[in-house]
Amino acid sequence: MRLVLYADGAARGNPGPAGAGAVLYDEKGKLVAELARPLGHATNNVAEYSALILGLEEAQRRGATAVDVRMDSLLVVQQMRGLWRIKHPGLVPLALRAGALLASFREREIRHVPREENSAADELSNRAIDEGEISA
Repeated sequence: MRLVLYADGAARGNPGPAGAGAVLYDEKGKLVAELARPLGHATNNVAEYSALILGLEEAQRRGATAVDVRMDSLLVVQQMRGLWRIKHPGLVPLALRAGALLASFREREIRHVPREENSAADELSNRAIDEGEISA
């Protein structure tokens, strides 16, 4: 089964209150899952990686064997492709976890998309921040 994952992270203040959002669709474009997770105080890049991990874990839980990832974070996409170095030591464990998850799928693709194409995941990441601030 192939799933399409849109993932986005947000931080207000960078670092600041942060959230991760992910949306999974099946191959026909039918919504499979919407995920939002408050992250507490974090940077936008930590939030982006956390959103990717959140979505990949859910795709794995749902039994997907192939995943097409779409993100508007050029940094995460290029680092996951091995084209950009990971300079910030705090991102290394997240990148390793995301890379291991991605590698667990028989077929996988990760692609950068314009922000407008990632609005559903963006909305969820911001909702996660709001929820985190309410419960804090």
